[in-house]
Amino acid sequence: MKTKFDELLDFPTVLNFKVMGVACDELPDLVIAEIQKLAPGDYSPTIKPSSKGNYHSLSIPVRVTSKEHIEQIYQALDKIEQVRYII
Repeated sequence: MKTKFDELLDFPTVLNFKVMGVACDELPDLVIAEIQKLAPGDYSPTIKPSSKGNYHSLSIPVRVTSKEHIEQIYQALDKIEQVRYII
């Protein structure tokens, strides 16, 4: 990935990951499990359903240590089948 996170952020920092995915009960657990592998911690995401209820938006603050760390998290979340977008 060619990102400029290292130019824009001072590390370590807390970055709020926003994940939109299919509305299913296991989505928060799947997302947290992937984040736990790369950034162990106690996570409690904020979950908001879409207006029609087809999707859920999760907001999760994560302590990241480098540009590479952020990119690893994005790549891990992107591999989850139920995830549609990561911001």
